[in-house]
Amino acid sequence: MQAFIFDLDGTLLDSMDVWGKVDADFLQKRGITVPSDYMDAISSMSFTECAVYTIERFNLSDSVESLMREWTDMAAYAYGHTVLMKQNAKEYLSTLRERGAKLAIATSLSAELYEPALRGQGIYDWFHAICNSDEVGCGKSRPDVFLLAAKKLDVPPCDCIVFEDILAAVKTAKNAGMKVCGVYDKAAENDWEQIKEIADYAITDWKECNKLISI
Repeated sequence: MQAFIFDLDGTLLDSMDVWGKVDADFLQKRGITVPSDYMDAISSMSFTECAVYTIERFNLSDSVESLMREWTDMAAYAYGHTVLMKQNAKEYLSTLRERGAKLAIATSLSAELYEPALRGQGIYDWFHAICNSDEVGCGKSRPDVFLLAAKKLDVPPCDCIVFEDILAAVKTAKNAGMKVCGVYDKAAENDWEQIKEIADYAITDWKECNKLISI
C-alpha cells in the first residue's frame, strides 16, 4: 500500500470514554439520561451533524454553534492532557514513517480537538494530510473525507488503506474502493464480528499490523 489513512477516536486514540462522559454530562445538565442507542446513532456523523441530531432528538433550545462550543470546551482539556494513544499505535506509525509511507488522518474531530491530541502525543508533524468531516460537510456514512485524504496524498483510493473502528465507516471506506483494516474498540464491541467480515484486515492490537499488512 502507498497510503495509510487513520481515524482518531477509538482507532489511534483510546478516547471513546471522553465522548461518553461529555455526552452524559451535557445531557444530565438538561435533565436527560443518555439513551442506549445514542452513541451508535452518532458514531459516523460529523461534529456538526451530531449537534443537529442532538438538538432535534431532544428538542433542545441550544443553537448548533453554542452546543458545539460547549462540547468542544468540555472535551478540549481531555484531548490535550488525559487521552492516550492505543497500545503500540505510535510504534506502528513510526515504522511506517521509517519506510516512507504516506500518512493521513480522516477524523470527525474538529481542529480544536485533534491538534492538542496529536501535539500532546508528539505526532502532529508525522502526517502528510489531516482531514476532518466538517471540511466535506458530511460524516463517514459517505466517503468524502476518505477521498479528500487520498486526494491530498495524491494517491488513488485503490492504493490506500483506511484504519477504522466503526462499522459504518468501515463499510463506507470499503465501498469507496479502499482497503480497510478494522481496529477493535470496546465501544464498538457489538459490531466487531461484522467489522471482521467486511474489512480486509482486523486487529485487536496495533502490533499485529506489522505481520498482516505489507508496506
